[in-house]
Amino acid sequence: MENSVTIKQRRAAQARLQAAPRGTMKRAAQYLLRNRGQVALPYLFLLVATLSQLAVPRLVRNMIDAVTSGVTAKALLEALPKIPQAFIDQAMPKILEFLNLPTGWTFSQVQAHLNSQQADAPRALLTAGVTIVAFAALRALFAFLQAYWAERNSQSVAFDLRNDLYAKIQRLSFSYHDQNQTGQLMIRATDDVEKVRLFLGQGLLQLVGAVLLLGGTLVIIFSTNAHLALYTLWILPAALILFIIFSSVAQPLFRVVQQRLSILNTILQENLAGIKVVKAFTREPMEQKKFGDAATNLRNQQIIISRTFSFLFPFIFLIANLGQATTLYIGGQQIIRGTLTLGEWQEFSLYLIYLFLPIAQFGFIITQFGQASASAARIFEILDAKVDVADKPGAIELPKVQGRVKFENVSFRYVGGGDPVLQNVSFEAEPGQTIALLGATGSGKTSIINLLPRFYDPTEGRITIDGYDIRDVTIESLRAQIGIVLQETTLFAGTIRENIAFGRPDASLEDIQAAAKAAAAHEFIMEFPQGYDTPVGERGATLSGGQKQRIAIARALLLDPRILILDDSTSSVDLATEAQIQAALDELMKGRTSFVIAQRISTVMNADQILVLDKGRIVARGRHADLLEDNEIYAEIYNSQLMGEDKTEFRG
Repeated sequence: MENSVTIKQRRAAQARLQAAPRGTMKRAAQYLLRNRGQVALPYLFLLVATLSQLAVPRLVRNMIDAVTSGVTAKALLEALPKIPQAFIDQAMPKILEFLNLPTGWTFSQVQAHLNSQQADAPRALLTAGVTIVAFAALRALFAFLQAYWAERNSQSVAFDLRNDLYAKIQRLSFSYHDQNQTGQLMIRATDDVEKVRLFLGQGLLQLVGAVLLLGGTLVIIFSTNAHLALYTLWILPAALILFIIFSSVAQPLFRVVQQRLSILNTILQENLAGIKVVKAFTREPMEQKKFGDAATNLRNQQIIISRTFSFLFPFIFLIANLGQATTLYIGGQQIIRGTLTLGEWQEFSLYLIYLFLPIAQFGFIITQFGQASASAARIFEILDAKVDVADKPGAIELPKVQGRVKFENVSFRYVGGGDPVLQNVSFEAEPGQTIALLGATGSGKTSIINLLPRFYDPTEGRITIDGYDIRDVTIESLRAQIGIVLQETTLFAGTIRENIAFGRPDASLEDIQAAAKAAAAHEFIMEFPQGYDTPVGERGATLSGGQKQRIAIARALLLDPRILILDDSTSSVDLATEAQIQAALDELMKGRTSFVIAQRISTVMNADQILVLDKGRIVARGRHADLLEDNEIYAEIYNSQLMGEDKTEFRG
């Protein structure tokens, strides 16, 4: 079961996500404005493409009216000679009204007009057809340019977001990483960024395009036939109300999807990282069930979203069909009364489609916006996360130090933790001294070495190096003078040479080889066919535990630090290799202040000062001989290793 702290943290995170989306998309759009020189281009191209699209129904109207006028003119020219002249003279006012001709025209003028219409109909038809093709080509060209520049802009947004996220994750304190899973961070830098990119690159452009098409269509239909337009206008507020309702429902659903996707990604990442342990303990079925449960939860949430939106689109099409029915009925009546031509009716029908098209697009835009706003909230939760360990205003560069380290009444507890893991710890290390830390699991050894390079800051007390409070100097200048070899060795994909030179990428091969020789690594490196250019594989998979440890030692020694931290740095090697490494370290630690955590007392017997810790307190300090005689805890540790060869691991 989850403890109360975990539950509170989860609820707090959910509360932040629920509150965040109101301003997150506006903030995300600021990334789009970083490239001001090109951000407006797709919208300019969109404007041209939309205007080209809006011109087509008017051209279709011209084509239909030209055809109908030509057909009507031909029919009248054939019928008029068969009608008695007296009847024509009497019906002339009605004929002029029917043909929309000026009052007072003579029969000969009417005939001339009809002949002109009949003759002009093929040319008008051809002209309108060619113009439609030209506008279609123009629209295709600018639609391509619009899509291209929109994609460029959206990729720039993704580029900036990912870089900002990565930079922030690099700066975040260890306490943040302690409380957040790797999979959660990975999904925000990948899937969440992609969803924000898609909306800003496509969804936002579609929204502007829909508004332009909707606005332009409304202007045209009202200027063409205001009476008919008023009868179809009711569909807009109906659709707007529908979208507002579904938007409020959709956003929380998409937030849950992203949370469940993060859980799925975390399980996958942890399983792949620990695949050897899974196989060794034959836990494949259990891990498969865990992954299956997470996948089921994700699928169920996505089905809920699909079911929700499956209700939206039928409503949209229902409104669209009702609007079309209204147009058919009212327009048909106007055609019967002679106040609307067939071409005008067809033009209005096409513009009505342009009215429905943006409404249908709003459904997809709501989907993208819901996903993007949920993802943006998760992204900015990281970008806004407080960095617990950071340079204070006015922090100075730490000058080259001699290595005098002093802990003054230092207490420390982890964020969200219970009792302090260190309580009133005080000691002083003179330059060049070796300080050994011994104690049982949980005694606080690792916490001490984590505080020295400011992986965490003390809850109380202070730590100084050569009299400088480490919180008054820049973190970079502090850590540049501390070499660290942790118990859990981390190597990066690349060659052995690149891993040794990780802290000094510009180091020469001679310097790298010297560090490797000092760490007793040169011989086994040269046994590889490619030597120092040998790839180490993912997390150093091609090397043994002892080989990885010696590479890590060489990496630290290449920095030539004034302060060394060795956290069980010989725990993964055999006795013969340990002796080689220890001899090299003894030589290299001369003149450097060294902090050593070891599981074997034999490795720290020559330490200048041995600190014995118990439950976060220093219970004894001194050299080996003095502690062996005066301290029961130390004597017990020594005797258990000496008599039983029981190499008990003392990990803080």
